[in-house]
Amino acid sequence: MAINWYPGHMHKALKEMRKIMPQVDLMIEVLDGRIPFSSENPILAQLRGDKPCIKVLSKCDLADPVLTQAWQEYLEQDKGVKTIALTTQEPERIKDLLDLCHKLVPSKSAGVKNIQAMIMGIPNVGKSTLINHLAGRQIAKTGNEPAVTKMQQRIKLDRGIVLLDTPGVLWPKLENQHGGYRLAITGAIKETAISNEDIALYAVAYLRDAYPNYLFDRYQLSELSLDDETLLSEIGNGRGCLRAGGRVDLERAAKIVLTELRAGTLGRLTLETPELMEQELKEVAEHLAKIEAKKAAKLAIQSSQ
Repeated sequence: MAINWYPGHMHKALKEMRKIMPQVDLMIEVLDGRIPFSSENPILAQLRGDKPCIKVLSKCDLADPVLTQAWQEYLEQDKGVKTIALTTQEPERIKDLLDLCHKLVPSKSAGVKNIQAMIMGIPNVGKSTLINHLAGRQIAKTGNEPAVTKMQQRIKLDRGIVLLDTPGVLWPKLENQHGGYRLAITGAIKETAISNEDIALYAVAYLRDAYPNYLFDRYQLSELSLDDETLLSEIGNGRGCLRAGGRVDLERAAKIVLTELRAGTLGRLTLETPELMEQELKEVAEHLAKIEAKKAAKLAIQSSQ
């Protein structure tokens, strides 16, 4: 699956982030608690260097709580990284993020100088909602469509913290195609970039293995030992997604599955585990190594001619 969605404002936003990075004391990256790895921007590691970083697992009320804990332990293995799992259903806990900021920047905790914290995250991850809760007022524009924030803004919070908001940015190339599907499933990528049917087929295949009871209970299925398309077709048939002649409208069925998954109607679920990510990273590295080997062999042949 090829995803081509890297609007011009995202390229501009990254350039601006690099420019102001020397002024930043702390990085805050907002991740989707259902896909903590796939929603993690690999460019951030290059940007922050040795600056401390807080990774906020948002929407954790929609995620599997056991896997949320596992992901926090996994992410905090990186030096200078701390995590916090938050949900807009518990706005009082969002203030704990301010305590963590002071803990990671003790040199400014006395309040003599403001802590300059840059907040970033992929589109539609809940960053703007978090900012509004932190500020105690409506500052950042929110919406269900990705790429709502288009420019940087500075927001003064309580306790001497200045928050630099940035547009939600993806990265130019998704090396791990599985990650691309997960981003699409959770709504981080506009639906015009990939068909609902494709991503719903990927979703039901994962759910059949990881959360089979969710499918059984929600869609009253007769069995799960079906191929992905037949399974989606049975879901659509049960919901009355029929075209003329009694054929199932798979696009409508896909929309139902994705809407209910994103809303948490199916249940609290996480679409990836640390162990799964380690395996996929290994596969990506091997794939890239093969590509480089082929390029090297081709150059060698050309130079010998």
